[in-house]
Amino acid sequence: LSSLHLKEEKTKPDANGAVVKADDNIEKTEDEEKEDRAAQSLLNKLIRSNLVDTTNQVEVLQRDPTSPLYSVKSFEELRLKPQLLQGVYAMGFNRPSKIQENALPMMLAEPPQNLIAQSQSGTGKTAAFVLAMLSRVEPGNKYPQCLCLSPTYELALQTGKVIEQMGKFYPELKLAYAVRGNKLERGQKISEQIVIGTPGTVLDWCSKLKFIDPKKIKVFVLDEADVMIATQGHQDQSIRIQRMLPRDCQMLLFSATFEDSVWKFAQKVVPDPNIIKLKREEETLDTIKQYYVLCNNRDEKFQALCNIYGAITIAQAMIFCHTRKTAGWLAAELSKEGHQVALLSGEMMVEQRAAVIERFREGKEKVLVTTNVCARGIDVEQVSVVINFDLPVDKDGNPDNETYLHRIGRTGRFGKRGLAINMVDSKHSMNILNRIQEHFNKKINKLDTDDLDEIEKITN
Repeated sequence: LSSLHLKEEKTKPDANGAVVKADDNIEKTEDEEKEDRAAQSLLNKLIRSNLVDTTNQVEVLQRDPTSPLYSVKSFEELRLKPQLLQGVYAMGFNRPSKIQENALPMMLAEPPQNLIAQSQSGTGKTAAFVLAMLSRVEPGNKYPQCLCLSPTYELALQTGKVIEQMGKFYPELKLAYAVRGNKLERGQKISEQIVIGTPGTVLDWCSKLKFIDPKKIKVFVLDEADVMIATQGHQDQSIRIQRMLPRDCQMLLFSATFEDSVWKFAQKVVPDPNIIKLKREEETLDTIKQYYVLCNNRDEKFQALCNIYGAITIAQAMIFCHTRKTAGWLAAELSKEGHQVALLSGEMMVEQRAAVIERFREGKEKVLVTTNVCARGIDVEQVSVVINFDLPVDKDGNPDNETYLHRIGRTGRFGKRGLAINMVDSKHSMNILNRIQEHFNKKINKLDTDDLDEIEKITN
């Protein structure tokens, strides 16, 4: 499949089009730091080497409740073209993932059906919609038949890689990237059957520049809808593209979350949909031992951490700080003491973050110091200790219970025992901790030196 390699810009234009460089010296707290969903999604794609084994149940709401519900346990049952089945197996998929079991029969059904599906990164949804696009293409027709929208250039490139891998035994199929920087001659028509791109450029190619005839599109995929609508302008552009497509075009929309804003958007762009949702999993703190350590200031917190450190280095630990500045300071201090520490920080490029996580995952570093925003959505199964160097609070200074659960919930994975240690350095932070205890109705015990043996047992 054809592709192109464009230069990535490290600077971003501001609202007036002027190029501005980010000032990395500005101190930002967690809540001021704008959560960059697109960067987070890209990070997950870079660090996921295999599918997530989700324990969530899949809930299917069919457009026609009287029609039988099909699900498949093998790719052969889908009666794919042999060259596509070969591509699927070459990618290392042996059997469909949970989301694929239900989504693929719907996506490949005749006549085509529309779908809104919720699935987080790593559940195999990209492979599923790529398979649907490749199955619908008529390779003899040299014009765009499938259109896929991604929120950013980098995410479009990731999807493009999946198309290339899955279509590698199907050389007649070609792929074009509709992204800023891919300059084509005016009046030129595109001969590639699949176009993947960002909303603004795709809209230009369909309307102003007429490189694509939208009336010939058979499959329209809108990927990462939650990331898409977080970017100004993308929502309107996506709706305008959808309105140009033929009535019988198959519409497929995917989103990791289903907030109200995503729902409203999905219903505008996908008429008469089938819906696949993940039922919310109740997270539990039952297998996690929680402690707190009383200190008077930051230096005492650091000293307490060093005392605990001997017991935790056997295992892998994540240490959470409230700001980049504290995280940087703490990582430097721990390194001075001769400890092997990795730092995950907001100003790093996504590729650098992925490399840090990979080293931590491989056990090359035993301790990862980070802030919330960076660590969201990262699964490292072998983490058995989480230390809250700073307790999680929201922008008003109230306890952030969801983040607390999210942080410490990494340790008690798959029924294993885990350990959470909270550093308390003021009356205010003790009050925060008390409110967290009340919220979860779980006692958090004070950590005494006698408990260090217990910690070694848990983390060993």
